[in-house]
Amino acid sequence: MTMTISVQENDFDVAAEVAALTRDNNDIGAVATFIGKVRGRDGERPLASMTLEHYPGMTETELHRLADEAKRRFSLSAVRIIHRVGALIPGDNIVLVVACARHRQDAFDGCSFTMDYLKTRAPFWKKEVGVDGSGDWVDARHSDDDAATRWGNDA
Repeated sequence: MTMTISVQENDFDVAAEVAALTRDNNDIGAVATFIGKVRGRDGERPLASMTLEHYPGMTETELHRLADEAKRRFSLSAVRIIHRVGALIPGDNIVLVVACARHRQDAFDGCSFTMDYLKTRAPFWKKEVGVDGSGDWVDARHSDDDAATRWGNDA
């Protein structure tokens, strides 16, 4: 099983990442991807930027554990997680999850599971800055916790 994790400031190329993950693996019958992007608004508030911070070492360890759990639950043959950190502006890519499996439902579920737990368990901190210059650290959202509960509590 191919599993690669990156926490990085640089942007990513989705097509290149999928090609690298699936190259020479003819057992893959399905590839599911999720790309998270910086929105230009938080509700009614226009945003100028977002800064993402993480705890180096701890973050990568948690992402590896998460990818291992997704592989186990959904028989994934390959997983790629890229999460950006640093200063980002609306329209920028934030996160990429690619889940590969023999069958589409495993790929879909593996991708969805990974994102649900990434949003609730991965040690990232997000600060949004409005166009007026005011900045706020973003609290965890109950809707993200609710989405993760569908997978059980053992991840």
